[in-house]
Amino acid sequence: MLEGLLGNKSAEKVMLSIFIHGELHASAIAQQHKTSLDPIKKQLERFEEAGFLTARIVGRSKLYKFNDQHPMIKPLMHLLSIAKKSNHESINTQVGYN
Repeated sequence: MLEGLLGNKSAEKVMLSIFIHGELHASAIAQQHKTSLDPIKKQLERFEEAGFLTARIVGRSKLYKFNDQHPMIKPLMHLLSIAKKSNHESINTQVGYN
């Protein structure tokens, strides 16, 4: 749903995963979506460089979360909330829950 706005499917996966879980490392996101690690890492780095995400090192892992100080985080969170809800409803419709 947000692929067109964010640029690609990997960007959407990264943002929605962090929105849902709060703080994650690249391999957790890749495993969740059964996708390659490299595009996930590139998106995380891109969003960190843009200031949307912050990162911290814990052991050998780099954990990413939203940067609450970024002026566009609140509107982004609102969009992600809508996308999450729409995605959930779409999944329920596909498996016959509606």
